[in-house]
Amino acid sequence: MFLNHRTPELPTPEQALRGRPVPEFSVPSRHTVLGNPLVGPYPEGLEVADFALGCFWGAERKFWQTEGVWTTLVGYQGGYTENPTYEEACSGLTGHTEAVRVVFDPAVVTYEELMKLFWESHNPTQGFRQGNDVGTQYRSAVYTHSPAQAAAADASREAYQKVLTASGHKEITTEILPAEGRPFWPAEAYHQQYLDRNVNGYCGTGGTGVSCPIGVAAAEG
Repeated sequence: MFLNHRTPELPTPEQALRGRPVPEFSVPSRHTVLGNPLVGPYPEGLEVADFALGCFWGAERKFWQTEGVWTTLVGYQGGYTENPTYEEACSGLTGHTEAVRVVFDPAVVTYEELMKLFWESHNPTQGFRQGNDVGTQYRSAVYTHSPAQAAAADASREAYQKVLTASGHKEITTEILPAEGRPFWPAEAYHQQYLDRNVNGYCGTGGTGVSCPIGVAAAEG
């Protein structure tokens, strides 16, 4: 979406933009593809997962096309600025990355399967970029909502690193951190389900071509 030629660098909390106590915009009530509400509270039995894998337009579509996903929304996460705008996130002065919140039914699709989709849908070794998209907002990240998610994410990273290394790829740079203390701030309405409303719009997602195993690290441990 943006090609930034400066060297990306995360701001410190003191350097980050202050933001605002209330958002400058509202979020649509329902998903344009799945028809379910974008924001919670969500029905009992569903789980929430947060992923960042580059431009959130294409990333969101990957997840809403997955069976068992109840709703998705895009936003900003992992930084310091409260209720940021898109322009602020793209400035590199919020510390946020472009993220996708995935609400899913674990009886239909497991968190491990979502992690597999996450790894295979982007290149997690590029640091503050995805392809031609350069900036701190394009870094790879997983923000976990439970100890079980954290354990699964760590095991998945270990398993995927093994096959990436065997294929000649570099070290994974993905940050895996608790979602607690790292609020998810929904993005503007025009970003939500962008590729449903703009079918020929920019996508930006692209993987390494290396398949991610499921359950390997846990079985070996």
